[in-house]
Amino acid sequence: MLGHSHALSGLAAGAATLPWAPVHGTVAQVAWVAAAGGFAMLPDLDHSGSTVSDMWGPVTDVPSGAVGRLAGGHRWGTHDALLAPIAFGALALAAANVFWASLVVMALAIGLALRALHFVIPGRAENTVVGNLALSFGGAWLLLGHSPQPTWLPWAVALGVLTHIVGDLITKQGVPVPLLWLLRRKRVALTPMRTGTTLEKAVLAPAFLLAAVWFLYANTAARSVVDPYLQGLLSLG
Repeated sequence: MLGHSHALSGLAAGAATLPWAPVHGTVAQVAWVAAAGGFAMLPDLDHSGSTVSDMWGPVTDVPSGAVGRLAGGHRWGTHDALLAPIAFGALALAAANVFWASLVVMALAIGLALRALHFVIPGRAENTVVGNLALSFGGAWLLLGHSPQPTWLPWAVALGVLTHIVGDLITKQGVPVPLLWLLRRKRVALTPMRTGTTLEKAVLAPAFLLAAVWFLYANTAARSVVDPYLQGLLSLG
């Protein structure tokens, strides 16, 4: 799937899981949804030239090459529905209890979300290395500085990664058969849909966006803010 489809599906998954997410308060809820959306891009770290790899120049490109080799190439290890969420989640677990480490992890998520959703953001600052770094770390600082220590980060990482894998599962290229691909390289795909088709752009991506908006409305304080305006509009009719 395209990067923005992954990010939108991750945002939708993050918003949908808010009732069960280990977060409290509006700021922490925003951080959870943003993290799930950004980390829905993370499995493509195995591919040099991807949005994840290019985002912060050598800072992300060098690790991308190492991850790609370790994972066995694009759409293998980092797309294993069992191994990838556990591996990436474990890395986030090591950072979750240290503020500066969790700040870097959260900034990575925000940066990825900004890069993927650039088509709805005015300007192009989020597409430059310096601009993205500034926006990402600034956003992470605001979110983490006004909420409890994000011990939930591993869960958000795992959710985003798993959402990415499910998205690729419905494309023709598919994803590896969990664990078994280590013995015999084999992928599984649920549909013949190719990445970037009209179906994805015109149907799936808008559906993910609508789902994200609906779940944010249903599962956050936004409902109490929006409802009076909706009632006022309905009363005009």
